[in-house]
Amino acid sequence: MSSVIKHFLNDPKLLLNAVGEGIYGFDLSGNAVFINPAAEKMTGWGAEELLGKKIHQYHHHSHPDGSEYPADECQIYKTMFDGETRYVKGEVFWRKDGSCFPVEYTSTPVYRDGQVIGAVAIFRDISQQEETEQALRDALKQVQSLSEQLKDENSYLLSEINQNWQGSGLVGQSHVFNRMLEQIKLVSTTDSTVLVLGENGTGKELVARNLHALSGRSKMPFVRVNCAAFSPSLLESELFGHEKGAFTGAHDKRKGRFELAHNGTLFLDEIGELPQEAQSKLLRVLQEQEFERVGGTKTISVNIRVIAATNRDLWQMVEEGAFRMDLYYRLNVFPIKVPPLRERAEDLPMLCANMINKLNVRLGKQIKGIAKASLIKLESYDWPGNIRELQNILEREAILASGYTLHLSQPLHIDENVAIKGETAVRLDEVQKLHIIKVLEMSGWKISGAHGAAEKLGLNESTLRSKMKKLGIDKKRDI
Repeated sequence: MSSVIKHFLNDPKLLLNAVGEGIYGFDLSGNAVFINPAAEKMTGWGAEELLGKKIHQYHHHSHPDGSEYPADECQIYKTMFDGETRYVKGEVFWRKDGSCFPVEYTSTPVYRDGQVIGAVAIFRDISQQEETEQALRDALKQVQSLSEQLKDENSYLLSEINQNWQGSGLVGQSHVFNRMLEQIKLVSTTDSTVLVLGENGTGKELVARNLHALSGRSKMPFVRVNCAAFSPSLLESELFGHEKGAFTGAHDKRKGRFELAHNGTLFLDEIGELPQEAQSKLLRVLQEQEFERVGGTKTISVNIRVIAATNRDLWQMVEEGAFRMDLYYRLNVFPIKVPPLRERAEDLPMLCANMINKLNVRLGKQIKGIAKASLIKLESYDWPGNIRELQNILEREAILASGYTLHLSQPLHIDENVAIKGETAVRLDEVQKLHIIKVLEMSGWKISGAHGAAEKLGLNESTLRSKMKKLGIDKKRDI
């Protein structure tokens, strides 16, 4: 047997004094009978100061919050009375200098001849452990915060919708968009004729509806006429109505859109497609607020506010002799230009939020927002189809979405020639021309009827022919 082991067996205190945990020995009265150096170092109390005294009143007298810790509730003392071993945490020991430190300790009974003669408390300072745990909690909290921040960066939430115009459909915060809103506010309270200008799909009808909603005529009818949807012969009947027997198929008297819009607002969409023979009659109604039904002789007076819209350059049409100059000036009292989407890319987060909100209701989805990477793709796109194209893309992706965040899963380009920012720009007219030619070729250059190009493009036959003429599309030249 080695001399070291003999020393430990002959004097067990050598081993107790060498351990790093604090050790107290107590008699049945609760007085200290043994204190090791580690306990002295942790508490600042020397053994000579505490031996033979009740240690509880020196550094176990208060809870962590400073409230009194009665001796009869002390877990160490209880061990001496019931002989049960206890493991305790969540308490503090007070140092000689008045400070405290968190502890974990075990209280173990000491037996002789089957009788409890005292107890041993082994404790350790867990300050560093608690600091480590707190640092871990702080780190986890920071990770959670960064995670939330990442979610915010990757998703523009629905709460970002423009509150002032929420419900109107007109959503945005860009300078050009706000300038348009100011113009709407200014002219809405008047009865002045408004000409809404803008490319296809920019929301010209929405502007017209808001002009009506903000006007004093808001409780009266808002009547829309698509001037490109009717042939010249039918358009006159649609606008002014007809008497019974006025023409073949006129079996009953019918009111026209002007009569239906009496005291309200008449919206003449695609006014640039209005046939010249109807332009003169329209001019008279705008000037005199009077007209006769087709086949009738009775003059009918109306009180209407007219809003017209077009994606064409009316002044150029005037110079070409395709549009009456006097009608142009009659309509162009207060022009409002609806900016194309490519000029207001900063509005895309709000637009997407507004549209996703509506799609959630219509499709029964619970999409919270759009991924930032997808939004960047949307902002880099040139949007030849404007708002209407954005609506179609978001609806397609919303149908495909399975989670709470919408991601773009398909390319944005409808044609490889569509312009993207940063690449060689292609004029919108050229893109439309290429697309229409492609559809015409797919349709065997059939324009009207079932499976014709007009049907595939979602256009009226007369509108398509007009566009072909404007874009210089000719079968003999482009085939």
